[in-house]
Amino acid sequence: MFEKQSVVMMYAISPVHMGAGTATGLVDNPIQREAHTAHPVFAGSGIKGAVRHSWENLGGRKDEINAIFGPDPDSKAENKQAGAVSFGDAQLVLFPVRSLKESYVYAASPTTLARARRLLHFAGVSVDWDIPQVAQGQVAMTRQGAEALLDADKLYLEAFEYGPVDAQVDAIAESLAELALNDDDSLSFFREKIADHLVILNDSDFNYFVENSTLVEPHVRIDPDTGTAEGGGLFYSENLPPEAVMIAPLLVSSERKSNKSERKDAEEIMRQLNTVMNGRILQLGGDATTGRGLVMCKIVQQGG
Repeated sequence: MFEKQSVVMMYAISPVHMGAGTATGLVDNPIQREAHTAHPVFAGSGIKGAVRHSWENLGGRKDEINAIFGPDPDSKAENKQAGAVSFGDAQLVLFPVRSLKESYVYAASPTTLARARRLLHFAGVSVDWDIPQVAQGQVAMTRQGAEALLDADKLYLEAFEYGPVDAQVDAIAESLAELALNDDDSLSFFREKIADHLVILNDSDFNYFVENSTLVEPHVRIDPDTGTAEGGGLFYSENLPPEAVMIAPLLVSSERKSNKSERKDAEEIMRQLNTVMNGRILQLGGDATTGRGLVMCKIVQQGG
C-alpha cells in the first residue's frame, strides 16, 4: 500500500531517446509513444531503473538500494521483497516548437494541461487552471507572448500560422514555470520563457507537432576492420527535443524489510528521494555516451 504521493517534473536539457524497441514507420529507432494520443512518453520502469542505476552517483547509499527499489532480479538473496517506490509513466506537458519570433515557444494543449492538473491533484498539489478550449488554427497566449511573438497579428510556428484568441493564460504559464524548474539563478531564463512564451494549441494542431517535429538524426554503423562506414549501415534515431517538459507520478510506501523494526517509513523515503533527485540531472534512455537523455528533475508534493 503506497502511503505518499508526489509527481516528478522532468525538463529535457538534451535530446532524449527512450526507445520503443520496434519500428513501424520510416524511423528505424522511434521513441516511446502512447497508443491513444501518440504523445511521447517515458515508461515508469525506465525511470525507476535510471534512478536505481544512478542512486550512488546522485548521493544515495548503496546499502539502501534494495530496500527502496527492490532486489536485483538476478539476486541470490533469500529474503526478497518489493521495493518501496513506484514511478508511473511520464506524460507530456510542454513541447518546444520553432517560432518565427523568439526562437521557440513552449506549446501545450487542453489535453496535456488537464492531464498534468489531474496528476498534480493526485499528489495533493492544487493548481487553479482555467484551461481554455481553442479551435484548430487558433492559439491562446500570454499577454507578454502576444506582444513578443505575433507578426501581423499571427503566430507563426514552423510553416503554420495561428490566430490568437482572447483567453487568460498567464496564470497557467506562471504556475508551470514554477512547477517545471527549481528556483535556481541558472534556470531563470527558462522559467521566464515558460511564463512568457507558453502557447496553448488545439489538440489536433498540437498532435501534428509532437508527431512530426521531434529530433530525427541519421547514424551510420562503422566497420570495425576498416574504420569506415559500413555499407547499408545508415539508420535514423528519433529523440524527444530539449526543452520538452514531462510529468510522472511517484508513489512511496514504507520499506518492506522482514525486520519491521528496521523499516523506514514512507515519509523518510520520500525525503531521501527528494534529497537525491530534486534539482539533479538524471540520464534516461539510450545513447548516453553521446550526451543523450539528460533531464532535470523536480519533485513536487503537497506542502513542498
